Amino acid sequence: MANILVTGAGGQLGRQILERAGNGELEHTTVGTTSAELDITDPAAVAAAVMPGMVVVNCAAYTAVDAAETDEARAMAVNADGPRNLAEACARVGARLIHISTDYVFDGTSTTPYEPDASTAPQGAYGRTKLAGEQAVLRVLPTAHVVRTAWVYTGSGSDFVSTMRRLEGERDTVRVVDDQVGSPTYSWDLAGGVLELVTANQVHAPILHATNRGTASWYELAREVFAGVGADPDRVKRCSSSEYVRPAPRPAYSVLSAEAWARAGLTPLRDWRDALADALAVSGPATT
Repeated sequence: MANILVTGAGGQLGRQILERAGNGELEHTTVGTTSAELDITDPAAVAAAVMPGMVVVNCAAYTAVDAAETDEARAMAVNADGPRNLAEACARVGARLIHISTDYVFDGTSTTPYEPDASTAPQGAYGRTKLAGEQAVLRVLPTAHVVRTAWVYTGSGSDFVSTMRRLEGERDTVRVVDDQVGSPTYSWDLAGGVLELVTANQVHAPILHATNRGTASWYELAREVFAGVGADPDRVKRCSSSEYVRPAPRPAYSVLSAEAWARAGLTPLRDWRDALADALAVSGPATT
């Protein structure tokens, strides 16, 4: 029987949790299910998958931020109904639940890092559905943990870091917004933090924030990516969000305070620049 069940294992965080667990970082059996293997919106399927004593790490989510604006019902099913199903199943059999959430539950108007108990005010459908999921989880299972994070990347696939590496090889210059600020978070580091929480004892805070340390704008992150692959960072040109309109609003300020994470005795994630350097080294040359 598996000790740890990772839902949404096809996503970037779920994959890296499984990889780190498989490298011997845990003395637990860990299995992952993709959305095709376990539909968390199906209560019966969830009930059959969750076993007594298990730790469930829910990485499953509807993450298409722009698409959620016109597909909110589906986003609500995955981001709110699904986590509620998991919480109900865990409550029935005495399993633990760690639920991954997002900075999008905030309005982005702060000028200081958001604490876990800061007022929430999501500005778009994605944030509304993720907040509904948090609330459902903690209402059904008050002993659960909600871990909010932000600006997560692996450096491969279609995430921001990977996209910047690809565009560096395709364009003379790229334009990137400089008026949205957050904490770039390497999914490998985040996975390690989540696994530390899995094995931690006496962590009573229901909501925790986990990101790499430090802040940057998307423009600054893009410059660091260019520099990290040996390209001229001045090829990255700044622009404003008003010049790059998207269907869903983006928080102008997404910095999450890690103080509650540290107070819980958990290891703070390292500086985002150090993490990015490792991500670029691991992911290798960009492909075109």
